[in-house]
Order: sequence, then structure tokens, then C-alpha cells
Amino acid sequence: MELSAEYLREKLRQDLEAEHVEVEDTTLNRCATSFRVLVVSAKFEGKPLLQRHRLVNECLAEELPHIHAFEQKTLTPEQWTRQRQE
Repeated sequence: MELSAEYLREKLRQDLEAEHVEVEDTTLNRCATSFRVLVVSAKFEGKPLLQRHRLVNECLAEELPHIHAFEQKTLTPEQWTRQRQE
């Protein structure tokens, strides 16, 4: 399975109804396929960090076995707005 940042970005955007998704392919800095993602979705409202990460992991359940390292940051739209204002 060939994974790209664009493929993951689109899948996360659609499945999580995300208003903003950033995916960085960090493979060049590592020994195997790795990505860093930022997902902003209203689906994260009222959910603790672990539940948010589980939503992302469920979305990428087929892809994660082929990814060596996966870093994720999950924010609600309100948190994203606040973070950008700082």
C-alpha cells in the first residue's frame, strides 16, 4: 500500500468532517513511513484527547499497520481559532 500525505489528508477530511487537516510526511527523517497530522473537527467537541485520537485511528485503521510512526494533534474549531490567535 502506497500512502501519501494527500491521500491521508483527504480521508481524514471526509471521514471526520474536518474543517482543517494538515499532513506532513516525515519519512525522510526516519527509517520507515511516518506522518505528522493536525486535524480540526467539530466531531472532537466534548471528547477527551484519547477519544479524539481513537476517532483518527479508526478512520485510518487500514492505513496504520503500514505506517511506522504516526504523530497526531486533534483540535476543536474553537481550540484551533484560539491557537492561531496566540
